Amino acid sequence: MKTYSLHIIRHGLTEGNLQGLYIGHTDMPLCREGKEQLRQMKKEYEYPESSFVFSSPLKRCLETADILYHGVNPIVIDGLIEYNFGSFDGKDAAELHEKHPLFDSWLAGKEGVAPPFGETNEDFTKRVCLSFIKIVDAVLKTGTDNAVIVTHGGVMTAILANFGLPEAAAHEWLTPAGCGYTMRITPSLWSAGKKLEVIREIPLAEESAGNYYDGWDYYPQDDENFDVSEYLYDTNEEEENE
Repeated sequence: MKTYSLHIIRHGLTEGNLQGLYIGHTDMPLCREGKEQLRQMKKEYEYPESSFVFSSPLKRCLETADILYHGVNPIVIDGLIEYNFGSFDGKDAAELHEKHPLFDSWLAGKEGVAPPFGETNEDFTKRVCLSFIKIVDAVLKTGTDNAVIVTHGGVMTAILANFGLPEAAAHEWLTPAGCGYTMRITPSLWSAGKKLEVIREIPLAEESAGNYYDGWDYYPQDDENFDVSEYLYDTNEEEENE
């Protein structure tokens, strides 16, 4: 049976990432370091080739798509936009913990809790998942066997936690900026259970099919003190290891 490849990539670094801020709908572009890092990664490592790129409408994703897939006109999907943090946008976790009573409940995933003027976790997940289903269905309907999605960290974790095999919690799918995963779509598996296989990390080192970009160690997921909030949804605060 024919299968299809869909590659999902997180955008490059922004000033918000470097400062450890929650950046959602704020249309923040890539910072200078982010652009330079993406160009260097593209030079040193292997990104999947494709003539079809879907992207969030925000600058940081469109700029990432242009660097990694220059000359390909991206298909903008509004549903791929990052979480709407409302009043939390542009602030770091320490400030939110101190000044916003709802922050801790929201961070703990309490049902129905949303940042002021933002969206709940349930609404975010529903929006992202419906948009992703439409993308996969369009890929299958048109016979597009190789496509790319450039989006945000929170969007990626929601997609992979809901549709990816092997099954894993959202925080286990966190990736550094400019990195992502290749997913294999088998029509029968998608039709039966809306599931797809995650088969490799992006980017691949050119010299060896098994040698992946060493930036994966950036996230200390085995550290018992690891705080997902520092990395989820485009935050990038460094963890202090004592």
